[in-house]
Amino acid sequence: MTEFDSDKELFAEQETQQESWGFLEPQEDEPGEPEGVKPPSDHEKFDLKREIVEWMEAIVYSLVAVVLIFTFLFRIVGVDGESMTNTLQDQDRLIVTHLFYEPKQGDIIVTTQPSAVNKPLIKRIIAVEGQTVDINFETHQVIVDGEVLDEPYIREPTSRKGDIEFPITVEPGKVFVMGDNRNDSLDSRFAEVGQIDKRYILGKAVFRIFPFNAIGGLK
Repeated sequence: MTEFDSDKELFAEQETQQESWGFLEPQEDEPGEPEGVKPPSDHEKFDLKREIVEWMEAIVYSLVAVVLIFTFLFRIVGVDGESMTNTLQDQDRLIVTHLFYEPKQGDIIVTTQPSAVNKPLIKRIIAVEGQTVDINFETHQVIVDGEVLDEPYIREPTSRKGDIEFPITVEPGKVFVMGDNRNDSLDSRFAEVGQIDKRYILGKAVFRIFPFNAIGGLK
């Protein structure tokens, strides 16, 4: 046996002992995937077609939700004319709600009741069924059930008479309306419009969305 062979055997014996004692340093892993991380499967890889389909579904669902909301909860209507100034202006855009709505005195409503005007009207409810309306055209006071109304919303004192005789009691299922611009409003003081059947009330105007410098709730 040569000296070289003796050294090889000695080295092998020392290496065996180090393995048994746990002294050998771990060898570096070969390059590859990190431990515990699996490569993405074909199913998990990005699928452009699937992403587009999911986005399209989200858009469709959103559009359906908007349609349902504006069909059953809200509508957007435009003001046409000056009969509600100074509260509302021509070309204002309003949100109108009608779900479970019950007309009340003081509400601003939109009515589609057929009339000589031949267009939807935006007016304020002055009295509801069973209430009696009177107007003193000398003092310009509007009186409901014997009480003078406090009307800070009107543009001018009420002086335009119309062709309806006062006092008048509001019929069942109807409301009596007038515009806030009392002297430039065709409303329930005139037989052309008359009392408004509640079935033709589109809803209550609750919010102005245009013009942007006048956005806000309505009173």
